[in-house]
Amino acid sequence: MTLREGEVQAFTLEQLKHLVSERALRGETILLNMGPQHPSTHGVLRLLVELDGETIVSVVPDIGYLHTGIEKHCESRTYTQIIPLTDRIDYLSPMSNNLAYVMAVEKLMGVEVPLRAQYIRVILTELQRIASHLVWLGTHALDIAAMSVFLYCFREREMILDIFEMVSGQRMMVSYFRVGGLWRDVPEGFEEAVRAFLKLMPARINEYERLLKKNPLWLQRTKGVGVISPEDAIAWGVTGPSLRGSGVNYDVRKAQPYSSYDHFEFDVPLGENGDVYDRFMVRIEEMRQSLRIIDQALRRLPKGPYITPDRKVTPPPKEELAWSMEALIHHFKFWTEGFSPPPGEVYHAVESPRGEFGVYINSDGSPRPRRVHFRAPSFVNLQALPIMAKGSLVADLVAIIGSIDIVLGEVDR
Repeated sequence: MTLREGEVQAFTLEQLKHLVSERALRGETILLNMGPQHPSTHGVLRLLVELDGETIVSVVPDIGYLHTGIEKHCESRTYTQIIPLTDRIDYLSPMSNNLAYVMAVEKLMGVEVPLRAQYIRVILTELQRIASHLVWLGTHALDIAAMSVFLYCFREREMILDIFEMVSGQRMMVSYFRVGGLWRDVPEGFEEAVRAFLKLMPARINEYERLLKKNPLWLQRTKGVGVISPEDAIAWGVTGPSLRGSGVNYDVRKAQPYSSYDHFEFDVPLGENGDVYDRFMVRIEEMRQSLRIIDQALRRLPKGPYITPDRKVTPPPKEELAWSMEALIHHFKFWTEGFSPPPGEVYHAVESPRGEFGVYINSDGSPRPRRVHFRAPSFVNLQALPIMAKGSLVADLVAIIGSIDIVLGEVDR
């Protein structure tokens, strides 16, 4: 069905009957559109909510309003040119996206990454986890009418973005990780900036917790709301804090360690009841554990190269271009044609702030992948919203959506 400009598509109950209950077909319940313009649905998510009074009978997420088409774009770009696209999938966690993608390519090509680059990757992705959780906490609290927390969280996030700008030149779309290592080594002042953040942040996390943990309004809006059992969470493929809030001990960093995560000690926070409150507490504690990982990685940060010397996947150093014709030719061909992994397929996953973020690459041996697919945790976790919301009040739906911490760039990739 094609719509002319200005037309609005109307659905009949006959078209919707497989999505709603029999009571809706008899007119006993109300069908309500929540979003896509609603602030708590991020402007690009529509929810078809069936209500009995103010009680939710069912919720149907309607996605596709962002339609980025990133996976298809990857097929027409070289492996290096794809890195900036990964920044824009989960635009609140570009470092995690970069890491998952470059590690998938490294696995496909059998590339060894220097230990210094691995440790720096860990430091930056854990800073990214904190930055993402700060956006989640600030906006989640704002949805539940706690204004001050939003301002405090964005204050601390600015410090992390300053560090990202220091190392990459960009605050959000960083494209800093490269196949084989990093774009460049971290600059002078990096370690001091990270240490200053490590010194400041524990007290700030305690402050967030004191403001909300025993706040009567917060408890009323989160305790016992949006409950999902461990069995349902596993059955629906939920990962990340939304899964661990239900007490399921699964974290990719522990289950399948990558980029030297097995070198560091940290705990996996778990909830007990699987409600909005438990998901909140899991993320609060995750920020503390991220600080713990960063501190260990910074204290043990080794010297050495920041990128592999393997010329199959890295351009020659710029100083060589002045005197070596072979280096100049290789530089030209690297940036115009790219490199060609062997034919085959590979999957690699990391623990992003929202859960298991995986990258599948199918190579035909050319400089461009035949197929790229991203296992986006927001897309999978959103499926569980109807389970969490059923039987809740319509006002609780805002808190439940916030507790899943979806990013629509992942959902509509």
